[in-house]
Amino acid sequence: MTEVHTTAVPAVTDASAREGGVLVRVRSRLPEFTGALQRVAEQVLADPAVAARSTIVELAERSGTSPATITRFCRALGFEGYADLRLDIAAETGRARAAGWTVDIGREIQPGDPLGRVLDQLMAADTRAMQDTAALLDLGEVERAAAAIATANRVNIFGASGSALVGEEFQFSLHRIGVPAWAWTDVHNGLASAALMRDGDVALGISHSGQTRETIEMLAEAGSHGATTVALTSFPRAPLAELADIVLLTATQATTFRPDALSARHPQLVVLDLLYIAVAQRTTERSHAAFQRTARAVDGHKGRKE
Repeated sequence: MTEVHTTAVPAVTDASAREGGVLVRVRSRLPEFTGALQRVAEQVLADPAVAARSTIVELAERSGTSPATITRFCRALGFEGYADLRLDIAAETGRARAAGWTVDIGREIQPGDPLGRVLDQLMAADTRAMQDTAALLDLGEVERAAAAIATANRVNIFGASGSALVGEEFQFSLHRIGVPAWAWTDVHNGLASAALMRDGDVALGISHSGQTRETIEMLAEAGSHGATTVALTSFPRAPLAELADIVLLTATQATTFRPDALSARHPQLVVLDLLYIAVAQRTTERSHAAFQRTARAVDGHKGRKE
């Protein structure tokens, strides 16, 4: 069988990198894989249950590779061999089946599907993404980010497109508890603001792929002036994560009409909500007072009961 040879992909060797489900790890490292290794990863993600039942020869045939490539794929994920990979996939798909997810996750949404079926699939996908994010997220990194934001003189939040919407939501939450925060979506304005940052400030870059050039540039500019940099992304080895001081990871479950970049939004919001609460916990008196003042300020615009 002809096989495309690829450059070696570094294996997962530390314990922290092996936290979370095996499918989360495969998905997060997919951009690193090329050629034959990428085909194996895509085959595993396309139908994990079948992969768990396949022999090494069968998986090689389905992915158009070879048993040697399957072995390299296993080692890149930190497994000693294919048997260990199969066991982990089987355990994960077993948990999904017990939670009632297997009927919906991985199935394409068809144009004629009733909305009830679509809703069930979206709920299943989002539930799985939340569970995977909780397993993947390093709470120590959340603690570090919260501590930095709680004492920051200024917080800049950078993001584009859907990530910009998430950033604006986080900025609004921080403002309500008295944290000086700004959300920047225009790269020129964002770079200008980043250039004025200094020690004691915090810059947060949001990008599902971790490869959005504008967000990378703004975060790098902020970091070059001494700001503590935080990345929120789904890929721990993406350029955005590589340049950040603190990395917060999310997981996704794509569905038809809602690819990874869109399905990442809910997990991103959950992580940022956790970060917001962690900041509020560290600034209880200030946050409580600020929240009450901001609530009173808008109270007159709420509908009143007769």
